[in-house]
Amino acid sequence: MNRPRDGVLLIDKPIGPTSHDIVREARARLGLRRVGHAGTLDPFASGLLLLCLGPSTRISQYLSAMDKTYLATARLGVSTNTHDVDGDIVDDSSRWRELDERAVRDALEALQGTILQVPPRYSAKKLQGTAAHRRSRRGETVTLEPVPVEVYEIREIRCALPFVTFAVRCSSGTYVRALARDLGMALGTGAHLAALRRTLVGAMSVRDAVPAGELHEEVPRAAHLPAARALAHLPAVRVGEEDAARLACGQAIQPTLEPVPDADPVVALERGALVAIGVGRGGVLRPRKVFR
Repeated sequence: MNRPRDGVLLIDKPIGPTSHDIVREARARLGLRRVGHAGTLDPFASGLLLLCLGPSTRISQYLSAMDKTYLATARLGVSTNTHDVDGDIVDDSSRWRELDERAVRDALEALQGTILQVPPRYSAKKLQGTAAHRRSRRGETVTLEPVPVEVYEIREIRCALPFVTFAVRCSSGTYVRALARDLGMALGTGAHLAALRRTLVGAMSVRDAVPAGELHEEVPRAAHLPAARALAHLPAVRVGEEDAARLACGQAIQPTLEPVPDADPVVALERGALVAIGVGRGGVLRPRKVFR
């Protein structure tokens, strides 16, 4: 057991609070001023929320870009203005009664791969510098352009019509409630997302997370990752003590222990600890962020 001051904390968020509510609670319970999250979960959703603590708030951008896995339930026949259970009903249809499971599976499987997805107008997607949901709530007409997203896999499909439950692994920036909306459109019934639980961010699992309500206790070690381990999905290079000192001063290096991968970003590690994150080109590592 430990009481974390740095690194990444795996939290199992309950249904109800916002992601920012969990951040505020963590600040108070851990006695830390610097706490941020890496990837929002809507209030109606539960599951894995990554909290970055102390100096590790500076790595959140590299975590929020990771693939996500969800367990989702869509309700066919009812459309809402937000495409989820919290929205107002805008259409109600009984056409789902004419469907069979094969038709539902075919429609879901057609949503896999690289697709163009129109973000929900009630979302944090920016439109001329203002979040779309703010414009929508002011009564403005909001038109968002489709963006390419990756739906790597849809599996574990279970039909108990009008409800359809499925697991989906997708790229960052994919709206699962928009997948529910598009499923309803493809089937001609309309649909909204009735439930959502995030189970994985990259390889980090909600099974290792600590329930948000237990943050007053010391945190199990499985739920608290050092920054270097949380960044294990990125290319890395081992550096010695002298190179680590130069990186800490913002200097570019040509590491002596092993060659630098040509990549952006590259993680620099000294004896397993995070030293810097930078750009690797032509055998040279140029630091962007230093942590010592």
